[in-house]
Amino acid sequence: MRTASPSGFALLLKKAPLVGAFFMGVFWQFPAWAFCPLPGKTQQVVVRQVTDGDTLRLADGRRVRMIGINAPEIGRRGRPSEPFAEAAKQRLQALVDANGGRLGLLPGAEGKDRYGRTLAHLYGRNGDNLEAQLLSEGLGYRVAVAPNVRLVTCQQAAERTARNARLGLWRTAPVRRPAQVRQPGFAVLSGRIGSIERNRGGIWLALDSNVVLHVPTRLLRTLPAGFLDNLKGRQVEARGWLRDRSRNGTLKPGQRRWVLPLTDPSMLERVSG
Repeated sequence: MRTASPSGFALLLKKAPLVGAFFMGVFWQFPAWAFCPLPGKTQQVVVRQVTDGDTLRLADGRRVRMIGINAPEIGRRGRPSEPFAEAAKQRLQALVDANGGRLGLLPGAEGKDRYGRTLAHLYGRNGDNLEAQLLSEGLGYRVAVAPNVRLVTCQQAAERTARNARLGLWRTAPVRRPAQVRQPGFAVLSGRIGSIERNRGGIWLALDSNVVLHVPTRLLRTLPAGFLDNLKGRQVEARGWLRDRSRNGTLKPGQRRWVLPLTDPSMLERVSG
């Protein structure tokens, strides 16, 4: 991996709004590494506004949701911001400012989400991927939603850097047990696979006492060879957006309350036997 030029790094240090000693430590340990080198030609765009740590608005009016990262939520409607939400937003703003507000946009295989936002990877003028930069500093969680999984491997490496160094979100213990789930939304869970069931809707993996992981039928053909072999009884780590079955009246007797749909096989990783 290559590092940014000294002049580019100095500009970043000069313009970045530092959030306490956290950013100073990050800058000195991890300059703007290109975890995900530019894979092709990008569209040149101008940023009008940074909305949060993974979303921004362009001068042409488009809203862009960055592929491969889920930043902590900014508090709205009286709700407090999640830890590091403001730090992620400010860091993304600093990266945008360091590039003079001009970025390279690489659209995803699926170009828009259900909210009409453009799904894309963003690159600085020196070729650094902005999602990987934020992930390497612990300012977001790696996520993968098929078919936009082109950079999964390098984004995994970027997140692992922050995780191993206990940076940002990884300073504390963001990985929860299924029994600790209290509300819907994004979560990283660690537990043991119990029963495994298959029906027309896909595969359902019971995770400890009250969560079930759902592999929808459309994803089955993308599973790596041997993915389900000897999975029962294994300790795994799963991530995604939890749904509460009890809220829409679909919870049946003995059925687990929380369901976590897997959006890509990489959202489930084996931890141990």
